[in-house]
Order: sequence, then C-alpha cells, then structure tokens
Amino acid sequence: MPRSGGRGPSPAVPPEDVAAEKQPKDAEADEAAEQTAPSSLSDYGEPGPPLEHSPFYIGLTGGIGFVLALWLGQQVLHIGSVLILIVVALFLAVGLNPAVELLMRRGLRRSHAVVVVIVVVLAALGLFLVAIVPVVSDQVASITKNAPGWLDDLTHNKQIQDLNDKYDVITKIKKYISSGDLVSQLFGGALNVGIAVLSALANAFVVVVLTLYFLGSLPTMKRAAYSLAPASRRPRVTKLGDQILKNVGGYVSGAFVVAMCAGISSLVFLLIAGLKEYAVALAIVVALLDVIPMIGATLGAIVVCAIGFATSPETGIACVIFYIVYQQLENYVIYPRVMSRSVDIPGAVTVIAALVGAALLGVIGALLAIPTAAAILLIIREVYVRRQDNL
Repeated sequence: MPRSGGRGPSPAVPPEDVAAEKQPKDAEADEAAEQTAPSSLSDYGEPGPPLEHSPFYIGLTGGIGFVLALWLGQQVLHIGSVLILIVVALFLAVGLNPAVELLMRRGLRRSHAVVVVIVVVLAALGLFLVAIVPVVSDQVASITKNAPGWLDDLTHNKQIQDLNDKYDVITKIKKYISSGDLVSQLFGGALNVGIAVLSALANAFVVVVLTLYFLGSLPTMKRAAYSLAPASRRPRVTKLGDQILKNVGGYVSGAFVVAMCAGISSLVFLLIAGLKEYAVALAIVVALLDVIPMIGATLGAIVVCAIGFATSPETGIACVIFYIVYQQLENYVIYPRVMSRSVDIPGAVTVIAALVGAALLGVIGALLAIPTAAAILLIIREVYVRRQDNL
C-alpha cells in the first residue's frame, strides 16, 4: 500500500521513447566534438612533431642569439671609453664620499659639502699642472742642450770611439738631438699635442661633472640599487654594499696617506740634494703618481732621477739611491700598515689584482683593481663560504 501523504509511483516510460530523446543530443555532441578536436588523419598525412624540438630550430635560435650577443659586445666596445669615464667618476665619488660625510657631520648640507670637496680636488689638480708644466719644458730644453756634451764624454771610451769612427753613430745622434726632431717625435708635433690636450680636458670635464652628480645623489643611488634585491635579503645586501663602499673610501684615504708620505719625503730629500728650484713641483709629481698602485712610485722615481741626471750625474745617482731605499720602506712598512687598517686584503692578492687590472685597463685598471678585489673577497667570505659552512 502506498504511504499516507506520499506520492505514488511515476508512470513508466517506454525504452524506445528514452532512446528517441537521447539520440538528437548525442548527435549534437558528436558533431561539436568533431568541429573542435583536431583531426589526426588528413589527406596530406599525419602532422609531424613540434618544430621547436627540431635540430634546425635549435640551431637557428642559437645562431640568432650568438649574432645578437656579438653585436651587443661590439656596441659595448664602441662605448668603452665612455664606460671607463663613468666607472672612474663613480670610483671617485665613492672615494670622496667619506670626506663629504665628514663635512656633513660638521653641520654642512650635502650639496655644500660636495662643492667644497670638489673645489679642493680641482685646486690640487691645478696645482699639479702648474707645477709640472714648467718643470717638463725646462728640463726637456736642458736635456736637449746638455745631451751633446754627454755624448762627447762617451767618446773618451776607446771602444765607443772605434764604433763612432766606423759607423758615425754619435755624430748622427748629436745632429738628431740638436735639430729638434727628437722633441717633435716625442710629442707628436704641435697638432697632435693640441688634440691630446683638448681630449684630456674634455674627459676631465666629463669626469668632474659625473663625479658631482654621483656625489650629490649617492644615497639615492644606493637605495635604488638595494631595492633590486629581494625583500627577504635586502637588509643583508644593504650591509654588504655599505661595507664595500666603506672599503673603497678607506682605500682612497689610505692611498692619500701613502702619497703624502712619498711627497713629503721627496720634498725633504730634494731640498738637501740641491734641487731646490724644483723641489716643491717634483714632490707634488711624486705624490700624485704614487697613488697609482705598483707602478706609480716607480714612475715618480724615474721622473725625478731623469731630472737629477739632467742637472748633474752626482745628483742623479743620489736620486737613484734614495728612491731605491724609500721604495723598499714604502712597500714593506708604510703601505702594508696603512692599507691593513683600511682594506682587508692579503698582500699577494693586492699584487695580483694590480697586475691584472693594469693589463686589462692600464692605469685606470690598476686604480680600480684593489678595491674591486677587496669587494670580491668580502662577498666570497660572507656569501659563498657561509653557505658552504651551512651545508
């Protein structure tokens, strides 16, 4: 019996009616599937594998990538001189930043501190040029005037006199020096000298302007660079970056101290050795050249010794002895003690970095090599070595 309040059983539907209702729906579904699904069979054959996995596609993509990389490398080489100026300006800005911050702690605004530091640096460079130009011109004239007499002294040697009698070498050298061709070839003629001076002035102007911009906006540049790191690692990246910049500033300060020692000691020696007329100028030259790692002290010694020999042989010999002794003192006593407090880098790494930097970019590479090596060592110690210790 049916339950009270419930519905009765629904009337049965014949099976043939159900099949008739489902047949149109199934036909429509099959037609839609045929339209959307790609056909695996075609009059032209079965489709092949995707093209991106073929050797031709891989080779074509690799070739395009190689050509693009080669083109980009050539463009970088074309603007290499501009990039070097930018790197030098950035290095100077980072190196001068401690002086700017020192003035800021004394109450100056950053813009005013930047102007004061740049004015002092330009004044030092101007003093260098004013000091070196008269020395070079006077001593070149002195060498040209005295060289024939030095060649006459060589003829007192019997072997040299025999060679001169056979090949007339000394007479040709005296004629070559007296005619002024030596000076012309050394400096490349008036036109080349003028072009070189204009190019140097233009590069110096660009470096000064970029250094001003970098010094004024260095805090903003640091924040922008640190923001590129992931947020989870940004505090650590900030500390490492600040330490690297501190090392660069310490290196510049240490190099200034070493250069001042070289300049003051040279000034005292030249006053005693009888070169009072050019003592201050040559001391400034030695101090500025001593900033260049590895070769700067040697270049300054060569300049002073050449001028000493142009004055008298005894003075030249005294200059050679003094700079041999002083360079040993600087290399093994002054430089290690000063740099150990500013840049934490082993002595062997310093030599290797300076040699590699000089081979790659000359004098600029030698200047940038030591702080770059210190930054790389810091990153290796604090990132790679610590990660290896945690494995």
